[in-house]
Amino acid sequence: MTPTGRCRDSQEAGPECQAWTGTLLLGTCLLYCARSSMPICTVSMSQDFGWNKKEAGIVLSSFFWGYCLTQVVGGHLGDRIGGEKVILLSASAWGAITAITPLLAQLSSARLAFMTFSRILMGLIQGVYFPALTSLLSQKVRDSERAFTYSTVGAGSQFGTLLTGAVGSLLLEWYGWQSVFYFSGGLTLLWVWYVYRYLLSGKDLVLALGVLAQGLPVSRHSRVPWRRLFRKPAVWAAVISQLSAACSFFVLISWLPTFFKETFPDAKGWIFNVVPWLVAIPASLFSGFLSDHLINQGYRAITVRKLMQGMGLGLSSVFALCLGHTSSFCESVVFASASIGLQTFNHSGISVNIQDLAPSCAGFLFGVANTAGALAGVVGVCLGGYLIETTGSWTCLFNLVAIISNLGLCTFLVFGQAQRVDLSSTHEDL
Repeated sequence: MTPTGRCRDSQEAGPECQAWTGTLLLGTCLLYCARSSMPICTVSMSQDFGWNKKEAGIVLSSFFWGYCLTQVVGGHLGDRIGGEKVILLSASAWGAITAITPLLAQLSSARLAFMTFSRILMGLIQGVYFPALTSLLSQKVRDSERAFTYSTVGAGSQFGTLLTGAVGSLLLEWYGWQSVFYFSGGLTLLWVWYVYRYLLSGKDLVLALGVLAQGLPVSRHSRVPWRRLFRKPAVWAAVISQLSAACSFFVLISWLPTFFKETFPDAKGWIFNVVPWLVAIPASLFSGFLSDHLINQGYRAITVRKLMQGMGLGLSSVFALCLGHTSSFCESVVFASASIGLQTFNHSGISVNIQDLAPSCAGFLFGVANTAGALAGVVGVCLGGYLIETTGSWTCLFNLVAIISNLGLCTFLVFGQAQRVDLSSTHEDL
């Protein structure tokens, strides 16, 4: 059983569609559980292993070294063999790697090298997820429901960070940092078993593995119109905006736990690791509902996308700047929550805009855009660590986030469009 076109065309498929939506929401949640385990544990691991800020920055940023290499591959495979199969194979691998991370730390005295390697490998494996998800949703979800569906599934990123922040902080305090990796890796492997057992046909998965092994084309329509896509300013605007959104988010998710731990050492970890993501969940769902509602009311799609980006990049950066100019713990939590919550509006802006531009190869195009974002994430997280270590101040980090966000916003406001660009001019129907 797969999330086929029946989800769009048959009322009887409602329960199946709901099951897949919930399953993908949980999958995104577990993706971020595994991804955010390292930032949550960085302070404790640095103490155990003697890392300074620059070395911690290397470990945190190394995830993106791998993450940027498989984005395009993941999107193209999702367009060819089905995004749900790519997602399941990816989850199997990242769950296992997360669960054995504490064991890797004990294999050698060169722990910095081993942890860096494990994070690069994690990035390689998780890099295929969102491009494959974008491919899946662009093919199976109606245009008028696209923003809310993507925002619902995308809310899993906040659920996952929230779950790791809440449970992970307690595990970290009670049982040590190793338990956080065991927890997130184990949950992922349970999810993989459920999907394989109840939702995905074994024959489909075997066929997908055969395609991967043999490199056989599955569809005559899998060819990507490279030249047509990258001649359009709207495509470049989407890529740059996604770069800015991803980089800003990666910098914040990587450094916020350390910021709160060092600036407010007596504060409870579960507060600053939970509250921002608790705010972000309803914000993500609201942004999707608002976006689809405005479009159904007759507003132009590009107007709505730009409004969402104005909130997701512009207003969120204002609250990020405020983080660098307060010494109050309560105000810092409020500003961090507002910034992270508003960033979820990007799900209903640029993430859906990529599906507007090229639904026939949305996975590929999202992969290109997210590759740019991951590369920027490498530079941003490393540069953030360097700035903190050099200046001794967190203000520079939040200024960096604001600059990156507003560069992407300005580009999208000027050049962004929502018309299809993946069709030849003789067949284009706008």
